[in-house]
Amino acid sequence: MIKKQMVMLSHCVTVMVLCAFGPARLAVAADINKGGQLYGLHCANCHGASGVPVMGGAPNFQRSEKLLQPDTLLLAAIRGGKNAMPAYVGILRDQEIIDVIAHLRTLQR
Repeated sequence: MIKKQMVMLSHCVTVMVLCAFGPARLAVAADINKGGQLYGLHCANCHGASGVPVMGGAPNFQRSEKLLQPDTLLLAAIRGGKNAMPAYVGILRDQEIIDVIAHLRTLQR
């Protein structure tokens, strides 16, 4: 029962994010190379160059279940920040965040 509620909640959040950002804004193909450059500049100090965190509490992107989430949810999380991670709204454009997400997916083993 709880799993069904979590799936329904996930779908509701996805719909809310799509309404907020619009599907057209996410339709552009991601640039993995640009995402890697941005990751190196903005993320690697805490999350590690290879996705293995160097800061406690940061997710391990080489084996992170978080990367199983849809891009829209990851976009919202990066825009808003969490705990020690700053919000990147106003720092990175949505397309740049999508590029970073595409790079993150290449780190999984």
